[in-house]
Amino acid sequence: MTSLILVGSCQGDFLEKNPQGVLSESVLANRDGINALLIAAYAELDGWAGWEAGDVWAQATTNWVFGDVVADDAYKGSDAGDQKEILEIEGYQATAGNRYFTAKWRSVYDGVSRSNDVIRILGAYDITDMTAAEKDQVVAEARFLRGFYHLEAKKMWNKVPYLDETVQDVRVSNSADIWPQIEADFNFAQENLPATQSQKGRATSWAAKGFLAKCYMFQQKYAQALTLVNEIINSGEFDLADSFHDNFRTAGQTNNPEVVFAVQASVNEGGTEGENGGYGNVLNYPYNNGPGKCCGFHQPSQNLVNAFKTDANGLPLLDTFNDVDVTNDEGINSNDPFTPYAGTLDPRLDWTVGRRGIPYLDWGLHGGRDWIRDQTHGGPFSPIKHVYYKSEEKTNSTASGWAQGPNANDYMLIRYADVILWAAECEVETGSLEKARAYVNQIRARAANPATWVKLPDGSPAANYVIGLYNTPWTDQAVARKAVRFERRLELAMEGHRFFDLVRYGNAAEVLNACLVKEKVKRTYLSGAVFTAGRNEYYPIPTVEIQNSYKDGAPTLTQNPGY
Repeated sequence: MTSLILVGSCQGDFLEKNPQGVLSESVLANRDGINALLIAAYAELDGWAGWEAGDVWAQATTNWVFGDVVADDAYKGSDAGDQKEILEIEGYQATAGNRYFTAKWRSVYDGVSRSNDVIRILGAYDITDMTAAEKDQVVAEARFLRGFYHLEAKKMWNKVPYLDETVQDVRVSNSADIWPQIEADFNFAQENLPATQSQKGRATSWAAKGFLAKCYMFQQKYAQALTLVNEIINSGEFDLADSFHDNFRTAGQTNNPEVVFAVQASVNEGGTEGENGGYGNVLNYPYNNGPGKCCGFHQPSQNLVNAFKTDANGLPLLDTFNDVDVTNDEGINSNDPFTPYAGTLDPRLDWTVGRRGIPYLDWGLHGGRDWIRDQTHGGPFSPIKHVYYKSEEKTNSTASGWAQGPNANDYMLIRYADVILWAAECEVETGSLEKARAYVNQIRARAANPATWVKLPDGSPAANYVIGLYNTPWTDQAVARKAVRFERRLELAMEGHRFFDLVRYGNAAEVLNACLVKEKVKRTYLSGAVFTAGRNEYYPIPTVEIQNSYKDGAPTLTQNPGY
């Protein structure tokens, strides 16, 4: 199925090796060879499949384009002329020829191929320097990875082919629903992986349970998902990190109890340009005077910023949050006076969004317009969650290469907060509204700790932070559902989940078209944007992949509806 090209990549700890070259299967039929193949399969987790696969920004496992920019959390940012393909995606006008879709497709199926190589060679050769138990664990890790890559494809396109290690001709139909096969991979993984791994970054049985629960959430199989998330919660293996922001910096990620499964990142370990440091996110920094110095993409939306407003009791404004904007400095020069918003805000805002006059990590106060490439196009806000600290520059960030953005901050594909909010969602749909309220309050209680808030140089809170718990019992399922979904948006904003959540909720058209009413006024390039129900929930299958699928005069891949 593949030529067994091993691409060098480093993911931290056991993945700090760089297998390279083209090798025959027989040479790899031993412990070291199998481990090299497995490392190559893990290496694809960050989305980096090499420039030959297409735009690395499209391959990013953070899904900042496909999960945030296309939703109500973020704009493409930068200026109108840079990466126009993203503008088409953001405005729901992209065609199957858009190269971003091709790059993402090739990245996830390259991951599938690498995973299958491990399983196939283990089964085809008598490998005498590995025990049966070791082989079972390797297969379980490979099937975990294969399940993950197929899950990424399923989220993106829905109608996708499933390829296992027996497939020789990859021109496979996409007519069947592949959820059963993805579930089978994660089931096998949870049954055959250990609960803990000595080497950071390897899959565990808990990670497999988490991804299996995620599969169930996408299918609205809430009872099955709840069983799994309860196992994770009751295991005692995980907890919320002390600070919300611990999840987004290397110093906070050491022994972080919130990690269920994370993509490992590293820099300055011998790579040429920091390819192993979240390279797909390298564009997503303030444009000029702040960190990264490139390129002003993935800018938080006004709609997202407004979502962090709170009432006098510190609760979110579930229905009216977008009626009045949080003050911004759009159109105001950086050397002109500006007063930040004085109203009450959820403190997670300023660990999620860079705003004029508010400390931006340890880079000083956000510089406003001087830090933005084009405010009229991308708005006045900057992303912050995946950014490195100035004090860690060239140690936590790359010390070489054209871009300064690659860094060693891991990306958590599933964190414990995610699991808690899944549990809340499941309880709303199948169980107890009061249990759901308790779960949401657990998330909010962490954010309410003043010691974890963004501070001004004098030690005072950087804004008027007021956040409270839901102290009134939940008795209305519709209201509880809205509160849980809103909390998920606040907690996981700018982490690549929002669009996929709206699709699985079934209200993407309603939410996004309502958002566009105001956004079209702010961002005129969105004037023609309309989310079409029954079409825009999934992306078009790349034209080139349909062309490549021809067999006996006809394509084996069928295009998604509306494209």
